[in-house]
Amino acid sequence: MEYGTIEREIFIEAAPEIVFDVVSSPDHVKQWWPDDARYDPAPGSTGHIVFGDCNAGGTTVQFTVVDARPPEMFSFRWTHPAGETATVGNSLLVTFDLTASGDGTLLRMTETGFREMGWSEAVLKHEYEDHVAGWTHFLSRIAPYADTLRVSP
Repeated sequence: MEYGTIEREIFIEAAPEIVFDVVSSPDHVKQWWPDDARYDPAPGSTGHIVFGDCNAGGTTVQFTVVDARPPEMFSFRWTHPAGETATVGNSLLVTFDLTASGDGTLLRMTETGFREMGWSEAVLKHEYEDHVAGWTHFLSRIAPYADTLRVSP
């Protein structure tokens, strides 16, 4: 198996503007993905996301916004070491591409950079499979959350 790229597509019954906010704004992101998110959703901004309670074994992950083009695309790098600038080779790149489709939005998520991290084959396989399982779980939470944000006619 090639542990290089994770790709997922989901349809969300919400306008691209709403879906863009859901995948880019820290206030929305923490409703479907991490337990906390602290960053400005503007290109070049840095911050972090938190999984679990940091005081009880939780994990803080570095986060850098790469690009933001409302309502079409949002991308970020994450998993790079604290204090380092996110680059190819020390972080993974996640891109959300949004396309209007009928009465909703087709969301395509890609995560790349696994091979470039320089991990051993065993670590690469573990990290890739962990991210596949994570995205399968968390992406399924976007549509129900976005549905709570739709404006009633």
